[in-house]
Amino acid sequence: MQTLFSIFGIYLFIAVGFGAKWSFKEKIDDRTITLLSVYFLQIFLTFWGLLKRPIDTQLLFAPSLYLAITLLSLLLMIPLSKILFSDTKERSIATVAALIGNTGNLGIPLGIALFGEESVPYLTLINLVNIFVVYTIGVFYYSRGEFSIRQSLLNIIKLPVLWAAMVAIALNLIGYVPSVAVDKTLMMGAYASITMQLVLFGIYLYGIKLTEINIRLTIWVSVTKFILIPLIALVVLKMVEMEPMVKGILFLELIVPLAVANVNLASLYNCTPRSVTVQVFVTSVLFLGIALILPMLLRMF
Repeated sequence: MQTLFSIFGIYLFIAVGFGAKWSFKEKIDDRTITLLSVYFLQIFLTFWGLLKRPIDTQLLFAPSLYLAITLLSLLLMIPLSKILFSDTKERSIATVAALIGNTGNLGIPLGIALFGEESVPYLTLINLVNIFVVYTIGVFYYSRGEFSIRQSLLNIIKLPVLWAAMVAIALNLIGYVPSVAVDKTLMMGAYASITMQLVLFGIYLYGIKLTEINIRLTIWVSVTKFILIPLIALVVLKMVEMEPMVKGILFLELIVPLAVANVNLASLYNCTPRSVTVQVFVTSVLFLGIALILPMLLRMF
């Protein structure tokens, strides 16, 4: 029950975005909100998350394994998406969307609900790795639908959140601890960023029409998210020695539904954001059913 409350509490802000767009229609400019979130507020989220506690090298194995499973899945998605989709934008979505999960807004509170506060260091570092995946692999593929390879690589460099993460890591490693006032400021910006991403998802959700849903793409992304990637994760996790709790955290973070960051990037680079919103929405709905059996799934470890 606590798991469901954690999920429904997050979905409340999605409903706020939907209601706002329904009420005010064109008075709400979704692209302006995207730019504000990506280029400004997410910098606060990055600094706040990376300066919460010292980075312990003993904790690095879990996020490293998360990255390895993600890259392994990407290597599988690249040839399969080329076979299944001829349209460049559809191929980009099919390749990368399922790899960018909601490890922050949903994964962290859900992980705490299932594993307790001792899971926070692992959840934080895994979310950090996911941020780098979003702003490197994610930016590259979503911008490939509209830009050349060279321009796609330049788009990665232009995003301030990537540089903010590097600065935050450097400050963490040299032992910088933010004052109470600084920490509160970062926290305000971080929660504003999280809330705005969820509200933005609701705004895009309002514009979805059933006739716009790409059935083949939606089925592919859902199968990839909840069948292919979990199978790859199970195989890899069975091969490594690790505490059962940490394996459970890793598995959870790999099967959470698509992140709203997919919508942000698709909007930013004009890669059919409404189609991406459909994928986020469908996986979020499907995850509600999976959440009911999550405790049973995690007992496999």
